Amino acid sequence: MGGGALAANAVCPDLLEHQFDRLQDEKPQALCQYAGQVILVVNTASFCGFTGQYEGLEALNARYQARGLVVLGFPSNDFGRQEPGSHAAIAEFCENTFGVKFPMFTKTRVIGPDAHALYRQLAQRTGERPQWNFHKYLIARDGQAVRSYGSRVEPKDPQLLKDIEKFLSTK
Repeated sequence: MGGGALAANAVCPDLLEHQFDRLQDEKPQALCQYAGQVILVVNTASFCGFTGQYEGLEALNARYQARGLVVLGFPSNDFGRQEPGSHAAIAEFCENTFGVKFPMFTKTRVIGPDAHALYRQLAQRTGERPQWNFHKYLIARDGQAVRSYGSRVEPKDPQLLKDIEKFLSTK
């Protein structure tokens, strides 16, 4: 059973009641399509010391996709202006440099008064807001449990992998 079949039968939790434009073509995408999956939300940037994490995030997505994990990337220019490019330039960079195939969305504000509601909700649930690029939030299948990981937590970090496994094993 693929992620799409899971999502089709899942109730959309409040946390996913948001819509973002897809990075590649700016077509609106409802996050509810990922209901029932374990979701790793990451604010990304093309010109950051942590940009190499794209490779690990794509590997995570590929490794666990069949079991119900999806990585969602949200480019943000909020930290150090490290994501100044156009949506097309960001998409090309991610795909050509790191082979990113996981869903990416258009530039998103993740901190401050103009932060997107999703990021405000994630910060409220975890008590942690992104301090820099590549902050990660892991959302359980039911959209209720959320874990937060700072930028220095690599995609191959043992605790992150343990939490992903735990969330994947919960139906």
